[in-house]
Amino acid sequence: MIVRKGRARMQDGDTPDLAALIGPARELAHGAGQLALRFFREGRLPVDFKSDRSPVTAADRAAHEHIVTGLSRLTPSLPVLSEESGEDLRGGRRLDWPRHWLVDPLDGTKEFVRGGEEFTVNIALIQADRPVLGVVYAPAKDEMYFAHEGGGAFFCSSGSTAARKIGVRRPQSSPLRVLCSRSHAASAVEYYDRYVGAMGKTQERAMSSSLKFCLIARGEADVYPRMRPTSEWDTAAGQAVLECAGGAVIDFEGQSLRYRKPHILNPPFIACGDPEHDWLQYLPRSP
Repeated sequence: MIVRKGRARMQDGDTPDLAALIGPARELAHGAGQLALRFFREGRLPVDFKSDRSPVTAADRAAHEHIVTGLSRLTPSLPVLSEESGEDLRGGRRLDWPRHWLVDPLDGTKEFVRGGEEFTVNIALIQADRPVLGVVYAPAKDEMYFAHEGGGAFFCSSGSTAARKIGVRRPQSSPLRVLCSRSHAASAVEYYDRYVGAMGKTQERAMSSSLKFCLIARGEADVYPRMRPTSEWDTAAGQAVLECAGGAVIDFEGQSLRYRKPHILNPPFIACGDPEHDWLQYLPRSP
C-alpha cells in the first residue's frame, strides 16, 4: 500500500480542514500498523491486563505513542484521547472539548494475540459529539478504509496506488447479511439470537474489530447489531467510514450513536447499511 505524505498543521482557533487532515491521519495509521505488525510477526507477545481486565501488549503501547506523538505535532490545539491514555483524560474535562482526536491504537487485541489478522488501527476526529473523519487500517491484510465528512468513503489495499470509493448496499434484499463479534457475554447471546432470528433468512459471519463497520460500508454486509457495551474509541473511526459511505449507526431508540458522553461506554447499537430499512423492528420487547 502506498500512502501519500501530506502536509497539514492546525493552529489554535483554526477550523479543521478535513480534506487536508485525512492524508496525515492515514500516514500515522499506516506507520502505527507497521509497528504493530513487527510484534505480530515475532509472535509470543507477553500480555498484560488493565484494571478492566482488557488485554494490552507492547504493540498497543508502541502504536499509541506513534499516533499520539504524530497527532500532537499535526494539530497542537486538539486533545488526543487514546484507549491507552491515562484515566485523567477519560474524565469530565473531555466534555468541554469542542473537538478532539479519538484513537484505538490496536483494536482487536485478543485477535492479535491469537494470531488472527482482523486487528486494526483506528483514528477518528470528533467534532462536538460526532465523528467527522475516520481511518481504519488492517496491517496484516494491508487494507485501509478512510473517510471524512463531505468527502466520501474510500478503500485501498496492498500494492494499490489509487483508492476506490465505496458505498453501502441499498436497498436491502434477502438474505440479510449479518456480522457479529467472535464472542458474546452469556447475557447478550439470547438477546442477539432473538434479534437476528426475527429477521428471517440471514447469512451470518463472525469478525473481530472495526472491520465490521467497513464491510458494511463496502456493501459486503448489511447489519452489525452490538448488544454488549463498547468504548467510544472502538466505534468512532468505523462509524465515520460507514456514515460517509451512506450507512448509519443507531442506538435502540433510533438515534445516531454520539460521542463525548459523560461515560466513555457506548450503549448497544445497530450499524447498518441502509438507513431507510427499519432495523428496530427486530428488537425483542425486553432484553
